[in-house]
Amino acid sequence: MLDFYSASTRMVNTRRGVTELLESALGRPDEPCDLLIFNASIGHDFQELVDQAKDLQPQATVLAASCCGVVGREGVSESMKDMALMAIQGKEFAVAHTDGIYGHNSYEKCLTMARELKAKDPNITILYFLASGIDIANDKCIQAFEEVFGPEVTIFGATSSDNMRGFISYQAVEHDVYEHGAYVVGFSDPTLTVDTQATHGFVAVGDPLVVTKAEGHIIQEFNGQPAWEEYLRRLGLPEEANCGDTIPVGALGEKLPPDLADEYGNDHILRVVTKHEGSNMYYATQIEEGTPLWLTTRDEELIFNEMDRMVETMVARAKGKTPVAVFHADCLARGRSLFNRIIKEELVGKMQFPFYVDGQCPPWLGMYGFGEFARLGGQNTYHNYTTSLYVLYRDA
Repeated sequence: MLDFYSASTRMVNTRRGVTELLESALGRPDEPCDLLIFNASIGHDFQELVDQAKDLQPQATVLAASCCGVVGREGVSESMKDMALMAIQGKEFAVAHTDGIYGHNSYEKCLTMARELKAKDPNITILYFLASGIDIANDKCIQAFEEVFGPEVTIFGATSSDNMRGFISYQAVEHDVYEHGAYVVGFSDPTLTVDTQATHGFVAVGDPLVVTKAEGHIIQEFNGQPAWEEYLRRLGLPEEANCGDTIPVGALGEKLPPDLADEYGNDHILRVVTKHEGSNMYYATQIEEGTPLWLTTRDEELIFNEMDRMVETMVARAKGKTPVAVFHADCLARGRSLFNRIIKEELVGKMQFPFYVDGQCPPWLGMYGFGEFARLGGQNTYHNYTTSLYVLYRDA
């Protein structure tokens, strides 16, 4: 049976931060543990992070990813030196990882990981997936995992990020740090179930940009014009703008069918652009020619209202069950890039409080990244610009 413990810190020194997290989560830094999952802001040295964790916990599997801030049971922090930990005791899990995952090979890389996991533990029912946030076809990752585990497996997780520049992100497994890697944890504890849901709060505006030329996950033309230039023109940004300039304001919306829109609380699912080469824009999923994509704008009231609705729906679905842990992925553009700190703390408080147990927040590991995985319409789905919650429950 798996047991979960968490902590977060804003410690400038990376090694000291790791020690503090382990002590806070487990009581002492060398208390035996089996799996350590770290989220850390881009200001930390990831090689030092994993080396220190392995020095203190040599028997544990160590995983880490970069982000643009963390959310823990202690609250939210979005500095360059944030770090958070989910520590897990128990043996009912397996880990697989890969390096060199890109949009063109996302399916093949994830299929290999899925087969490796299945061989290690055929009883896996839940997948926690963390991948590079730049140049990856996330829908193809889902397709690969479902091919091996079936569509009934629940996939949750995120894609790593930097400080909203779209320049580089890190993933780490044991002593190795990658720039375009991915890892997946398969949970096989038969007492655990996970409930997932996502919400954003952006509204489509104006006429759509129509994809008139594309290949895989790369958009080459909008409305018959070079894609990147047309995108910047519609955003009102100068030609020298980069991806980091577009992320806060440039969410692209795909129209949802009415049934999914009703569940989602929004007519569109959003996509972020984290890379471009010349005129080519790298989309987060496969994209078909002829697809209309709307520019969007945030609606603060909608963000709060839909957050309340999502949490209320999740609590109702739990039917009185007690959360044992919460994983959480949030879009970095919902952080201080769009909200001041006071409002952001209020938003996090509203999402955490309904899951409190005896007045205490359950173990909680959240990150601000480039994308989120959560179910929509009963299917594993990739999202951008959302708050996505993944609540683990223990069946009696």
